[in-house]
Amino acid sequence: MKLRFNSFDIVCGVTELQSLVGLRVNQIYDIDNKTFLIRFQGGGETKKVLLLESGIRFHTTSFEWPKNMAPSGFSMKLRKHLKNKRLEQFSQVGTDRIVDMVFGTGEASYHIILELYDRGNIILTDHEMKILYILRSHQEGEERFAIREIYPIGRVKKENSLPSDGELKEMVSSSAPCHNLKNMVMSVIECGPALAEHILKKHQLDNLSIGSVDDKGEEAGEQQKKSKKNKNKREAAKQADSKPFDIEADLPRLMDALKDGYEIMKNARQNVSKGYIVQRKVEKPTTEEGAEVEHFYQNIEYHPLPLCQYEGEPMATFDTFMLAVDEFYSTLEGQKIDIKTLQQEKEALKKLSNVKLDHAKRLENLTKAQEVDKQKAELITANQVLVDNAILAIRSAIANQMSWPDIHELVKAAQASDPTAASIKQLKLEINHITLKLSDPYGSAEDDEENSMPTLLVDVDLALSAWANARKYYDLKRTAAEKEKKTIDASQKALKSAERKTQQTLKDVRTISTISKARKVYWFEKFYWFISSENYLVIGGRDAQQNELIVKRYMRPTDIYVHAEIQGASSVVVRNPNGGDVPPKTLIEAGTMAISYSVAWDAKVVTNAYWVRSDQVSKTAPTGEYLGTGSFMIRGKKNFLPSCHLIMGLTLLFKLEDSFIEKHRGERKVRTFEEEREHGEHHITTENEKLEDVEEVEVELEEEDESSHSEFPDIQVKVEHDTGRITINNEEKTNVNEEKNRKEQATSKEQKDEEEEATIIAAVPSRKKQQMNAKKRKEEKERKTQQQQIQTQSSETADNRNNQAKRGQKGKLKKIKSKYKDQDEEERQLRMEILKSAGKKTNAPSSDPKLEECALALKNAKPKQQNFEPKPTQENNDDDDGDDKNTGADVDMIDSLTGQPYEDDELLFVIPMIAPYQSIQNYKYKVKLTPGTGKRGRAAKTALTMFGKDKMCTNREKDLLKSIKEEALARNIPGKVKLSAPQLQKFKK
Repeated sequence: MKLRFNSFDIVCGVTELQSLVGLRVNQIYDIDNKTFLIRFQGGGETKKVLLLESGIRFHTTSFEWPKNMAPSGFSMKLRKHLKNKRLEQFSQVGTDRIVDMVFGTGEASYHIILELYDRGNIILTDHEMKILYILRSHQEGEERFAIREIYPIGRVKKENSLPSDGELKEMVSSSAPCHNLKNMVMSVIECGPALAEHILKKHQLDNLSIGSVDDKGEEAGEQQKKSKKNKNKREAAKQADSKPFDIEADLPRLMDALKDGYEIMKNARQNVSKGYIVQRKVEKPTTEEGAEVEHFYQNIEYHPLPLCQYEGEPMATFDTFMLAVDEFYSTLEGQKIDIKTLQQEKEALKKLSNVKLDHAKRLENLTKAQEVDKQKAELITANQVLVDNAILAIRSAIANQMSWPDIHELVKAAQASDPTAASIKQLKLEINHITLKLSDPYGSAEDDEENSMPTLLVDVDLALSAWANARKYYDLKRTAAEKEKKTIDASQKALKSAERKTQQTLKDVRTISTISKARKVYWFEKFYWFISSENYLVIGGRDAQQNELIVKRYMRPTDIYVHAEIQGASSVVVRNPNGGDVPPKTLIEAGTMAISYSVAWDAKVVTNAYWVRSDQVSKTAPTGEYLGTGSFMIRGKKNFLPSCHLIMGLTLLFKLEDSFIEKHRGERKVRTFEEEREHGEHHITTENEKLEDVEEVEVELEEEDESSHSEFPDIQVKVEHDTGRITINNEEKTNVNEEKNRKEQATSKEQKDEEEEATIIAAVPSRKKQQMNAKKRKEEKERKTQQQQIQTQSSETADNRNNQAKRGQKGKLKKIKSKYKDQDEEERQLRMEILKSAGKKTNAPSSDPKLEECALALKNAKPKQQNFEPKPTQENNDDDDGDDKNTGADVDMIDSLTGQPYEDDELLFVIPMIAPYQSIQNYKYKVKLTPGTGKRGRAAKTALTMFGKDKMCTNREKDLLKSIKEEALARNIPGKVKLSAPQLQKFKK
């Protein structure tokens, strides 16, 4: 299989990509450590993406390639120098497999040099060819390829001119013996092996070599031996069968072939070439006889020309060469899955074939054993006198107490004259047997071989007579016949079972292959994520880099930011595409997620999370401070949530086919208080029915939250989700108490509103790197101390400045004094309270309760209007791909995922999800996760086993479960866990 560009491919690719010249670099991404994407943008809506892979390929692409979450250092260096630069030149360096791309003009120009030979390289240089950055530093001879070195652009190979007849004749004459013509053509034209072979085959020169073993003697023989050790066996076989090159007869044809090659290369440099993918028709194995054979086409090679050596093979044609290359590499992973599936199917069928062969061989051996035993018994019967005499002779020798060697000598001496002794071929006295050579005593040479009995060596037991030995062989024959009958009966069942297992294996393999290709990896799966019980997508960062990415790129003006004041807490964003108010239940679930993915999980500590609007989160640091990666500034009021329990759940979401989505719409929706109560009662009833039979065997099941099962008809419990205050209202209480409670709530809320906070969320390391050594802790403590001293000094200088009246302030103070000279202290405080401009309130109680009542009444009459209008985001939109962040697409995508599949649903694939347990209580498959001591991988494996053995699990769901990888399932589990589910103990074995 061809996996990298040759010289002819580079020429055609450079010619076609001249269309990129004049476009500007919009952005640069890296797919892996040697593959990069350059996005170009021109006038209007012209957008093109160029893919560069070091040592392998370059082509434009229209497919979505997975990009690294954070750009590499090389990618950042390219962005720094090339962003918004215009591509001025795209060329091949000489005839080498090197491509030079020039961005910008004059002294502001930069070069990207892509090397497509050996291990490959990508080099960034300035206008003087000084290396600014290099993907792979190395040394070739005296040339050193490293930063600040000059790239040796002058050592490139120049294009050869077409040789004359005399020069070509001299080249052929001076060539080494057994030298392949293809190598000589490649050295003259620099076209690559595929095109050289095409030219020679077209002019019927492909089976010729210069010289042979006969012409050049031992030297040619050694050369031929070396060719046999060549890795390319096809080339070695061709060279072994090649004919010698005749200069007089074959030289004109070789000259025509070279001219043809030069013409092809000239045309490739001037015109855009079409693309061709050579394919191989592969037959899919099947177990059913007479069934229609299925095929699939495997891509083998890509070329810009239909080559002669692939004539007759299936070939896909494309309008341009770049389209063919893009299709080849983009479908390469899918083809690998197909090939792997095919190999697994072949292995399964091979096992079935081996079972059939084993049974056939066993039956054949039993049939042969019956026939041989029958013949031995008949020979003993026919030679009864001879057998008895031989037994009697050996018995008498043993009775005379002769030693075994003496008996051997005695038999050997008597064989010349005694026919009985002559029939004894071997003495097995250790097992009390002798071997006799018996033949048909009544047969003659004239009789047919079919009618006469063959001559055989027969073992005879000395303890039995001739008739008894014959009966023993008849018994063995009868036993073998019975065994054959039993084997035939059992083999039919075994073969049916083996065929059934093979068919099931083929079905499973093809199902997993189909799911692997149909499985779409969503953009949010690289983060912590879940879908709330009210159909909101919630995402959280795994580390500081992802926290930064979520806030800068994925958080929209209508979204809600959730965090917790505990080390390691994730930055959680509730995606709110509709722009309405996010329900409290979703906020509590998001808070549970933020706390669970922190040190609180391992420490088993319950704390409070809070939420703020997206416009309250910014990267603008206070004066004199710096916000690192993953650190943010929270300005304004933080709305604290009630304490969240560390209870997460593991569940499965199934992707629905589009026509079945409508049937599941509304499964996750915002419910009113009455709907929630009715749903809770129904859920409790069904859960109790399920648990009646499994109560005794249920293990590690955490008790349900009592608040969800208890009802208080006479008492209302009101939870304020913004302040965390819980108020209990009893119907029997007097109106005076209600009024008092209302005043207290209003006062506390007023205090919260007045206290405008500015909090810095510090970036935390990932959970694996949270432990610091003593030296780092000491440095961190010193840094904090210095920051505190700087803040103290700055506050002191600010106070000093405030105490001194600035220029122009004296006159202003005089005007204020004359304007408010008739205002007493009580009126001033009341006005300041209404205007909210009195600064922060002190903790000292007010001396005038009437003043408080008046201010409260005024506030209730004219409530403060909060401005919820989102500010326009000022983040970098250059990194935004524009397709996976479309907020309008979130709702449609989420609605196509269900946790409650029906039997008649068409399911495409399955996605595992880790979410707060309260959000998945209605799902079909769920397991409760709480902090414990169990390993994540073991927990994931146990959960999958339990889901697969569920009685309600359909065949399609079982097939989908097999496609889930345990590492993907365990990846989002917070830490060491304890599983809780009914009848879990039997799945832990």
